[in-house]
Amino acid sequence: MQIQSSTKPPEEVEKRILIEARGVTKAFNGVPALRDGRLLVRAGSVHALCGGNGAGKSTFLNIIMGVLRRDAGHVEVKGQDVDFHTPAEALEHGVVMISQELSPVPAMTVAENLYLGREPRRGGIFIDHDKMSRDAAQLLAHLEFDVPVGARMEELSLAQIQLVEIAKALSRDADIIIMDEPTTAIGEHEAHILFKAIRRLQANGSAIIYVSHKLTEIFEIADDYTIFRDGQFIESGKIADIDRRHLVTLIVGHELETQNETQREKTGRPVLQVRGLSRKGWFDDISLDVAAGEIVGIYGLLGSGRTEFLEAVFGLHKPDRGEVLLEGKKVLPGNPKASIRAGMTMVPEDRKQTGLVLNSSIAHNITLSAVSRLSFRGFIKRRAVSAVVRKMIGMQHIKCSSPDIAVESLSGGNQQKVVIARCLSTHPTLLICDEPTRGIDEGAKQEIYKFLREFVSQGNGVLLVSSEAPEVLQVSDRIAIFKAGKLHGVVGASGATQQQIMDLAA
Repeated sequence: MQIQSSTKPPEEVEKRILIEARGVTKAFNGVPALRDGRLLVRAGSVHALCGGNGAGKSTFLNIIMGVLRRDAGHVEVKGQDVDFHTPAEALEHGVVMISQELSPVPAMTVAENLYLGREPRRGGIFIDHDKMSRDAAQLLAHLEFDVPVGARMEELSLAQIQLVEIAKALSRDADIIIMDEPTTAIGEHEAHILFKAIRRLQANGSAIIYVSHKLTEIFEIADDYTIFRDGQFIESGKIADIDRRHLVTLIVGHELETQNETQREKTGRPVLQVRGLSRKGWFDDISLDVAAGEIVGIYGLLGSGRTEFLEAVFGLHKPDRGEVLLEGKKVLPGNPKASIRAGMTMVPEDRKQTGLVLNSSIAHNITLSAVSRLSFRGFIKRRAVSAVVRKMIGMQHIKCSSPDIAVESLSGGNQQKVVIARCLSTHPTLLICDEPTRGIDEGAKQEIYKFLREFVSQGNGVLLVSSEAPEVLQVSDRIAIFKAGKLHGVVGASGATQQQIMDLAA
């Protein structure tokens, strides 16, 4: 892969239209998913495609890539009218997509995943594994992605898998690169490394269609924007001509109430006390408290030990030493069931892999962690289950036609609300959240922030990890900074700045 400076004059690059779509529609079983998709993307630009969950963005992009066939409308790529039947056709025309749905082959190495289906061969027959490894190492080094080429994908973290998927797409030297939520699984440090790669591609005349719910990223990286809402084109323009409030209002469809930060009552009573917790190779000698009425945020770069710390506190991994106390009582280490019984629960980092049973109903997912409480001598108390499900759907404002439909049919924001509802069904006093707003739109984020404030206002505590500095500043009372497996310091959120906590974590 070669990312070089452009040899074309900037004005020539700017004028070329690489992709233009007009009046694109798509319906599923008679239900419109896309009513009027429009997009115009110029060479050498980063174009943000914005919209909430269910706005039609993914349907539109899958049509562009040939994953879905459009019902009507026109798509032109480099001035040529196209109707791709398969992603392979799109690739032939220089269009590539980094999907938010990761698709690694777990048993294969990083190098094998990067060049799957296009492996270098000796004599046109045998795969040249040495060359493949060298090419993979060169590509990852060029992108500044810290991923071992010889490791199997199943051995990698979610963030490293995301980096491999990004590298795979960028290795194809495409003219049009679609990035659908490329930073959902990576931290801010890795995101800025990706932005450097995007700028090199941009300088070489490539066009990037960028989709992200992280509005800070959009204002940092994008030149132009297009907004979809309810399957329809709403507005497009230069990102420099609008502010965050304008963008959010058009995405949501109305003025969004700003959650005013009020001073919460902290009783001083410690809900959680962590003393000298260590797990070799991941984190060392961490001591941290969460008081009743308090949200403690954890901020750190990829590899800082933040997620591993949360998982050890909850009991998913047994620490080598140290102790966890909830309401002054020791919690049995390495035992999530004991943690739940004690009054602790956890919203995991990846809702689809570890937070939900996607093909099961909303009702089943909500009550999954509270089965013992909702049964008697091995028999489920159906009335109690129904009551809990109704209460949680109402409390979390989960939008669904029935609690019996599969949770995989919901939007990302509603899926995350089901995860939170499942956690609340156990009546916790401590809620542990690992990236609670990952991959959800601004409206759903604000609803979750409001819920967290209400939860701690009842005398409970929240311990929260977020890779987004603005988020951890907005929602936390105190912020614990993790660096290389150590607790680097604790700062008050009200007086802290984004630059300060990023500098402390670097």
